[in-house]
Amino acid sequence: MAKRTHPFDPRQSMNRPDFEIFHYHDAKMQEVELHHHDFYEVYYFLGGKVEYLVEGRSYTLLSDDILLIDPMELHRPNVAPDEAYERIVLWISREYLAAIAPEADLAHRCFATGRNLYHCAHTQIPVLIQRLAQKAADNAPGSELVARGLLLELMGELLRLTSRGGARGTAGQTDTPLVSEILRYIGTHYSEPLTLDSLAARFFISKSHLSHLFRRSVGTSLYRYVVLKRLQHARQMLAEGASPGVVFQNCGFRDYANLYRAFRDVYGISPNEAVSL
Repeated sequence: MAKRTHPFDPRQSMNRPDFEIFHYHDAKMQEVELHHHDFYEVYYFLGGKVEYLVEGRSYTLLSDDILLIDPMELHRPNVAPDEAYERIVLWISREYLAAIAPEADLAHRCFATGRNLYHCAHTQIPVLIQRLAQKAADNAPGSELVARGLLLELMGELLRLTSRGGARGTAGQTDTPLVSEILRYIGTHYSEPLTLDSLAARFFISKSHLSHLFRRSVGTSLYRYVVLKRLQHARQMLAEGASPGVVFQNCGFRDYANLYRAFRDVYGISPNEAVSL
């Protein structure tokens, strides 16, 4: 069967309530900004030259690498413009992942391990994820049922992989200790005033050096990262039923107007619209 690929779609929201899978092959890749989404991502790398940034960790990808990305992790690829870029991207909603095997606790055991990168060349994962991509694109009777079975089998293989502790460690991963410390600080103090001046003073570093180091390591400005981190928590609070008025006070926004502008800029909808989804 000839492999089917999809034209790149920059959206970061799901159209289905269960899972979506895309096989991308781009001769020239447009830049992707640092982002997060409300679902789990399994990213299978097939080819190209890519440095993938996840929460300040930079991974040099090899063919048959798998990245497991949690909804609360900000990430982006840095793709070399002179090489074709091929990957399969699987999105799984929080609700669906929790429902398919509740006893396995897949969200915690696969995606919340503090590790992202695994190599799967000598497992069944490459075959399963490529078959899943084919079946999900097939409209023949029974294909949907087969795709769901393949997804469950794939998650079983990913659970075996993560349970063995086979994450790729320092080989292929560079991490700046200072940036990691700053990211942890932002992650626990996002509701407080955070500026380039205040963080530079707290970590005894010049503003210019902090700005340069942060952008190089994280892939965006410190200001943008703080806004995205606040929006992550704001969106989660809204999904849990909190009112926008409570959310802006607890997520570091000066007022509702500030939350509204940032929310609409990133998600394309207002906080009130997010509550009704």
